[in-house]
Amino acid sequence: MDNNSGIPENIPPKLMAKFRKKLYTTDHKIGENNISFMGMDIHNPVFPIAALIVIFFVIFTLALPETANAWLNGTKNWTVNTFDWFFVSSANIFVIFCFILVFSPYGKIRIGGLNAKPEFSRPSWFAMLFAAGMGIGLMFWSVSEPLAYASGWYGTPLGIEAGSPEAFKAAMGATMYHWGLHPWAIYAVVGLSLALFTFNFRFPLTMRSVFYPIFKEKTWGVPGHIIDILAVLATIFGLATSLGLGAQQAAGGLKYLFGFDLGGNVLEMIIIACVTGIATISVVRGLEGGVKFLSNLNMFIALAFLLFVFFVGSSFTLITQMFETAVDYGKYIIPLSNPFGREDSDFYHGWTVFYWAWWISWSPFVGMFIARISKGRTVREFIISVMLVPTIVTIVWMTVFGQTGLSQYKNHVGELANGVTDASLSLFQMLEHLPFSLITSLIAIVLVLVFFVTSSDSGSLVIDTITAGGKLEAPVSQRIFWAVAEGFIALALLYGGGSEALKTIQAGAVSTGLPFTIVLLVMCVSLWLGLRRIYKAREQLLSDLEKY
Repeated sequence: MDNNSGIPENIPPKLMAKFRKKLYTTDHKIGENNISFMGMDIHNPVFPIAALIVIFFVIFTLALPETANAWLNGTKNWTVNTFDWFFVSSANIFVIFCFILVFSPYGKIRIGGLNAKPEFSRPSWFAMLFAAGMGIGLMFWSVSEPLAYASGWYGTPLGIEAGSPEAFKAAMGATMYHWGLHPWAIYAVVGLSLALFTFNFRFPLTMRSVFYPIFKEKTWGVPGHIIDILAVLATIFGLATSLGLGAQQAAGGLKYLFGFDLGGNVLEMIIIACVTGIATISVVRGLEGGVKFLSNLNMFIALAFLLFVFFVGSSFTLITQMFETAVDYGKYIIPLSNPFGREDSDFYHGWTVFYWAWWISWSPFVGMFIARISKGRTVREFIISVMLVPTIVTIVWMTVFGQTGLSQYKNHVGELANGVTDASLSLFQMLEHLPFSLITSLIAIVLVLVFFVTSSDSGSLVIDTITAGGKLEAPVSQRIFWAVAEGFIALALLYGGGSEALKTIQAGAVSTGLPFTIVLLVMCVSLWLGLRRIYKAREQLLSDLEKY
């Protein structure tokens, strides 16, 4: 017997064939609906419809920026005010669903097959899980978000009095609420679903494959087309949100350090154009030559940056505060998860609902990435690792940067004494009062830009896989198209938003997040049905092996 799975390594062919018959099977072949167009191998109609929507949006936003801005923000306001309860309730459901899977008999099912072996060591797998998630966001919000909550910049959690001792505890608890178990539960649902249906049922690596238990062969028809198109649009607007934030922070750093200001959002748009060009080159080089190299570089710089701030700060105090952050997170997670009767509407709508929509938009990208690296893990190991490891790392990151910023605020040090004046500048305002501030600020800008590139090229590869009908190796021209499309959407959102660019960028994520939330809720049902099918087949195989 194999000690890990309880299944013999060499299963008699007769029993293996019987096991396979009990799983979902289809005659659909990867890429069978694809067509060749200008040297591209595209899925019809997912690629053309998604591409036309993206092109129309870019042209419309650039031609009529004020109208587009009003439309996007109007859609966002209607979505937030009407469906705030739906976003928060759905995020709670994803967390509960993941814990149910951990403690269910389905937790022993192995991704990739009965005796599948992990492709990566556990430390490498853990590192990639975290790298996949929230790079630009952590850089942008790690100082400004706790400070915003404590000082009352755009609302406080649960309406707690700004500047009070309780506000500082709530600040860290609420920050972790937005970056902890809830977003990673969303990623876990998508990642596990894609991994299971790709590696266990041997279906194409696309979002539609997950819904086979519900739609059966119609999965490859109109229902599947709609699901994949929604996944592409959600992903590309989620990526554009991250790219827009990254450009704003990099530009803010350059303006703050060197006074390099071209007026309006011109500098941000130049940064997006340059980084999109670099990301396109990385996409052309592929996973090994581009994404993998940049991801490794990214993690090295991020770790060095984190350790520097930790050691030049009050190290012992920060260690204590890490435990306090975890405690505050546990204290506030339940009241902040309440979707009804909230009186802190500014905080609730401006922060929580936006974050849940953003994570949901981001989920096809992160989910597909972690699915591809998780073959050989059990369902239980997958969910526990995907939810807990990044959450623990995020507690460390947010404590080091957030508490350093809060300390300067409480002690009236520098510009942070006034709270958040510009979210894109908070990190640089904090670094200014640490040693080697110019060097560390430049490193921070480089780190943001590298996160920027890795998000763009990784996202392009994911979107390309979906729009190529699940093919992992599509023509380079398709990768270039989506890399450029992401850059143009971020540019359009910045241009259309003008001085309110951040709100416009957020509006794009919220607007596309709503329909995809419905997709993810249905995905939970389909995933459960798929796991049940595998579990029954597995138990029958074990019974047959005892009799064999």
